[in-house]
Amino acid sequence: MRFIDIKLGLLALWLALGLVTNTAAKTPGEVEVGSVLRDATMRGLNGPDQKLSAFRGKPLIINVWASWCPPCIQEMGSLERLAWSDLGQQFTVIGISTDDYPESAKGFLRKSQATMNHYIDRELELEHMLGAEHLPLTVLVDAKGRVLNKIVGAREWDSPQAQQLIRNTFKSSLLFK
Repeated sequence: MRFIDIKLGLLALWLALGLVTNTAAKTPGEVEVGSVLRDATMRGLNGPDQKLSAFRGKPLIINVWASWCPPCIQEMGSLERLAWSDLGQQFTVIGISTDDYPESAKGFLRKSQATMNHYIDRELELEHMLGAEHLPLTVLVDAKGRVLNKIVGAREWDSPQAQQLIRNTFKSSLLFK
């Protein structure tokens, strides 16, 4: 019993001194799963600028990527196929680049012949709000703007497994069938 008291005392001291940190630390201003996204103006890469709130009313899939990120590049084709599939007609899919230079992101989009809407982050606003500490990050948002799920890492988004994940996540949405 004494040993446990000593370990707890040391842990409390280390926490007080800042020697132990929370490994699940969030990005500044991150919107957690279950909370509603704040509005933000997104600068269009292959279309006009848009407010994030303009996508309310229909479930939304946000993919956060960068042109220098191999896993991001790997999954981009499957996101395009998902966006234009029968299932994809029930929600909107957008991409948000975290590239520092819009020219890099635009060059990648031209090369990949992207047709879905892509935007670029400004001053890390969306990167922080979405919690994009690691890329790629895909965020599933309900029709009211509430974050339902955050998925880190590349997926084959038009695969049966990914489509089932999307269906399961959005099943509580009244607008999703």
